[in-house]
Amino acid sequence: MRALNYLELESRLQRSGIGTAARQQRAALETTDVEVVTSPWRDGDPGRAALNALRGHSPFRDYDVAHCNLIGPGTLAVARHAKRHDVPLILHAHVTREDFAGSFRGSNYLARPLGRYLKWFYSQADLVLCPSEYTRRVLESYPVDAPVRPVTNGVDTEALDGFEDLRGEYRDRYDLSGMVVFAVGNVFERKGVTTFCRLAEETDYDFAWFGPYDTGPQASEAVRRWTSDPPANVTFTGWIDDIRGAYGAGDVYLFPTKNENQGIAVLEAMACGKAVVLRDIPVFEEFYTHGEDCLKCSTRAEFRRALDLLAGDPDLRRRLGESARETAAEHSLDRVGERLEAVYAEVTSE
Repeated sequence: MRALNYLELESRLQRSGIGTAARQQRAALETTDVEVVTSPWRDGDPGRAALNALRGHSPFRDYDVAHCNLIGPGTLAVARHAKRHDVPLILHAHVTREDFAGSFRGSNYLARPLGRYLKWFYSQADLVLCPSEYTRRVLESYPVDAPVRPVTNGVDTEALDGFEDLRGEYRDRYDLSGMVVFAVGNVFERKGVTTFCRLAEETDYDFAWFGPYDTGPQASEAVRRWTSDPPANVTFTGWIDDIRGAYGAGDVYLFPTKNENQGIAVLEAMACGKAVVLRDIPVFEEFYTHGEDCLKCSTRAEFRRALDLLAGDPDLRRRLGESARETAAEHSLDRVGERLEAVYAEVTSE
């Protein structure tokens, strides 16, 4: 079987959650009998594909199933081609109205019209995949007129090998010491940057957020405020060359996000055996258990107590980290590959 696994704007999304999810799908499929192509265009270039179309040739490659990971015009073109030529179409719902809000300046105003577009767009699919049961419920509430099925994004543990060896280098580089509270990924207000910084102001621990942030007019007011004038014990690193350095340098992964479809960085932190502190939101109920593989909090006071508890009890940090590593193992790429191969076989046999 030949499958298209397509991520529009891939070069710009390399360090995003969507980019990571697509890479992990492809890595997972390497363990299967599925042949994967990553570009729908003949010669791998949309410009050349357009020239082919003008000359009367199809701009599209041949594949048995189309699996798309974004929602833009390139993906829409693939979707229309698939429907015209009876190629099964799978749309992967990494974007929802709910998790789009709070991402950048103006995103809250755009969330409602985006929701109407997503309802129409995802309804074109033969099957919609999404990262969690929570996201399935969100999509069905729109409602999306297509079957929706959750498949974990998984975690690429091999890509994290050797993170321990980078601990000293990255702690020295960013002047970190003691119990380091950290986050990984793009800095957004939706992901809890205000809570992150307020907690730093109320405690004496070193805080580090490893990941890029916007500085231009598209940046939200909260992101501009905190990254331009952070508390004295907060470091915003910006882009880092090796994400393993973040997991090497940090001790307690703090993720006070307000909305997620799954949260790949949580699984990465767990795979590295880190103690994890999460906001108690619905999506995390299906994956993680408070007091076993993480601590969940609802208020800033609860977050502060959790950090103080972990600072004073290294054994608890170790126990939570060990259980977290076991949880992450349930999301191995081998399992993701098996699920995707079965899905492809199902949609091509109908």
